[in-house]
Amino acid sequence: MDQRVAKPYLDMMPDRVSAPTSAANQRRDSAASPSILFAQPDDPRPGESVAQPAFFADLNCDQIVHGVVAGRDEYDLVPLFRTSLHSRAAIAYRHAVMQDLEQAALHDCVATFATTLRGMRKHLDRSRTCVPFQKETVFLECIETYCAAVVTLAADLTAAAPRSQGLRNILCYLADYSQSDVFTALRAQASEIRAGLDAIGYCVLVKGDAVTVRQYAGESDYSRRIERDFLKFKQGAVTDYLVRFPATNDMNHVEAQILACVAKLYPEVFDRLTRYCLVHADYVDATIAMFDREVQFYLAYLDYIRPLRQAGLQFCYPEMSPDDAEIFNRDGFDVALAHKLVRQWTPVVCNDFSLSGAERLLVISGPNQGGKTTFARAFGQMHFLASLGCPVPGTAAKLRLFDHLFTHFEKQERVENLRGKLEDDLIRMRGILDRATGRSIIVMNEIFTSTTIRDEIFLSRKIMDRLIRLGVAGAWVTFVDELSRYGPQTVSMVSTVVADDPTLRTFRIVRQPADGLAYAMALARKHGLTRAAIMERIRP
Repeated sequence: MDQRVAKPYLDMMPDRVSAPTSAANQRRDSAASPSILFAQPDDPRPGESVAQPAFFADLNCDQIVHGVVAGRDEYDLVPLFRTSLHSRAAIAYRHAVMQDLEQAALHDCVATFATTLRGMRKHLDRSRTCVPFQKETVFLECIETYCAAVVTLAADLTAAAPRSQGLRNILCYLADYSQSDVFTALRAQASEIRAGLDAIGYCVLVKGDAVTVRQYAGESDYSRRIERDFLKFKQGAVTDYLVRFPATNDMNHVEAQILACVAKLYPEVFDRLTRYCLVHADYVDATIAMFDREVQFYLAYLDYIRPLRQAGLQFCYPEMSPDDAEIFNRDGFDVALAHKLVRQWTPVVCNDFSLSGAERLLVISGPNQGGKTTFARAFGQMHFLASLGCPVPGTAAKLRLFDHLFTHFEKQERVENLRGKLEDDLIRMRGILDRATGRSIIVMNEIFTSTTIRDEIFLSRKIMDRLIRLGVAGAWVTFVDELSRYGPQTVSMVSTVVADDPTLRTFRIVRQPADGLAYAMALARKHGLTRAAIMERIRP
């Protein structure tokens, strides 16, 4: 018998779990392939390559996504976390799935399934270095693992009784698939081949450098007889000198030759094994593979926010508001910063914001290093996370369902674009205004700082007027107090300091009128430089 290798099943296995290629799977109607990320079968799905949104770096969303997907490279989750949803129904669909997976029973059964399939893929990948016939045996083990995982998941999901439409759809699919002819045949044939392999018995005769392999003929097992005879001499604990083979896929050349000889002794069993591997080269069902990838979106995010919750920080499921309705957040915070602070055992300061009626823009002012930029980032982060269908920081939230999220943060001058800083600020701002609509979100941080205060006020008022006419909602960090009093569309937010020591920041951002003089007067009082204090010292 020639030593054939079932090569195609390894070549056809996808490197990522998102791309099964089974012809049988491809013939399945898309409506029969439920997604737990997308409510409708025809909803647009992100491709393999999705460019990082322009606002990511400014809002530190790149740090958040990096932390969420860490250790899950094989699932290619980054495109999913770069693609916002634009309908309340689509976001509500994900909210329901995420809320289901926050329940311990559902989370555990899905996480166990994902871990099992991940181990299966690693086992299969390690088999690439295996010798002929050992590869096929490993492949059989992977199919057995897959079948058992599918059956277990179906049973566990049934017992956990999910409430979300997404997981209920998957449960219905699993019920049908696990009873289908394709799956039952895959499982039954694997059991039959396993029984055939388990029934194989052979003897290895070693004489000098010659190794002979022949069929087992009922000879006595002398090792067991010796163990039994010497057992009566055992007194207390003794040293175990038995040699144990390492649990790896590696075989040396002698073991490989022995396996080849065993295959020749039992050609029917090994022929059937080889044919089975060839026929079922792409045994993972497309919808199961898709679920295995998509559920990582939820598990990864829940794992990411778990240490923050354990530190006492709250997350909530926001209501998504149309462009003309109230938006607010209670006890929100910058998620990327919070991860760093929690690791350092440093308290995280939470803040609130709200916009209602004609109000559209938060204008944030106050002393340097008081948390203004962090507050603005948190405002943008919350809207980004909400657009993914994820819970957001805070105890309660109602956020805008945006079409575009824009940011304008200070950038260093770049020699290659041959533009000065002010010109670059203006060009970037023009690009934003050309694309912004009444459903857009904008976060700006201290723009036009490279020019004079008079020009900064003039340009800022022009920008403010355009934003208000567009109906854009957002947050603007600025030292120009006048912007906070621009009209009913603006809300003044001020970073506060400790009353008795204005050099200390509270990092609390409160809703109050902006007055740069208040901070200056606090410093003057602290250092005895008020007019009254000075006059007292120079009085004759």
